[in-house]
Amino acid sequence: MTTAAVVGIGDISANHLHAIGEHPAVDLVAVCDIDPERAEAAAAQWGVPGFTDVDTMLRKARPDVVHITLPHYLHAPVAEAALRAGAHVLTEKPVAESYAAGAELARVARESGRTLGVCFQNRYNDSSQAMRLLVDDRTYGSVVSARASVWWHRDAAYYASSPWRATWREAGGGVLINQTIHTIDLLCWLLGAPEEISGVAANLTHRDITEVEDTATVAMRHPGGVTSVYFATNCHAENAPVEFELVFESATVRLQDGQLLAATPDGEVQVIASDLAAEGERSYWGASHARLINDFYAHLSAEQPFWIDADAALVSLGVLRDTYVASGLVPADAR
Repeated sequence: MTTAAVVGIGDISANHLHAIGEHPAVDLVAVCDIDPERAEAAAAQWGVPGFTDVDTMLRKARPDVVHITLPHYLHAPVAEAALRAGAHVLTEKPVAESYAAGAELARVARESGRTLGVCFQNRYNDSSQAMRLLVDDRTYGSVVSARASVWWHRDAAYYASSPWRATWREAGGGVLINQTIHTIDLLCWLLGAPEEISGVAANLTHRDITEVEDTATVAMRHPGGVTSVYFATNCHAENAPVEFELVFESATVRLQDGQLLAATPDGEVQVIASDLAAEGERSYWGASHARLINDFYAHLSAEQPFWIDADAALVSLGVLRDTYVASGLVPADAR
């Protein structure tokens, strides 16, 4: 039986705790949060010891795997502590609050000999897997270009509930790193790490409530000359469905309301895949966390390492770094 601990008892931790609880070969042995009430409540709910200090938890519970569901700026230091203690790590995105911190964590992970995985669960969506097959099999020929956009809503109450989200030091950015890095990750995973990046980001309407960007546009050139354009904003009135489109030589494939549709020049439209709909207030997270977590544990005993590691996560962080620097939001030597 593999033992696991969860550090950070916030909103997203529920996805990890439930996936661990339902896994037949994983035993939850500890939870940890700096807030004693949160730690105690989670400990009582799951019937395990609760801790308020990571080092103490690592020493006493000695988990095989540590799940990190903390604010961005704590991902790297807690992951490093767990790796140095001999544990595998599965952290929420981003791998770190900056590219530099993520690169250092990747180095520590390689030297530790342990597995470090990053939660880009949208790669496990049925639509994402179908797009991957279309790209690899060249079902409609080569990809020519792609576009994606995220029109979401965040207000003052959102940032007031977790003030770290509003700062460069602790969040590492705004809409790009906190809400929409998943979509950038999908573009880079499907089309390849970009060879050219041109981006601009700005705080258009949230200046009174946050110092980070609320809107951004990024144009990328991927291997083979494939281009993509990406737009993201937190200024919309609601959380609209994510838009994603791949233009192939002989078809246009579009994600629309959870369905992946392929339209050919003769006017035929075919449903390629349908995503499992998530429910509740956080439905925009998607429904693939459990798939990723189960796959992570399967890879711990497999010959091939888990495929979404720190190096894979650094690709999207590199896009953010270049966009922030180009926009004058952060100095080039600070990322």
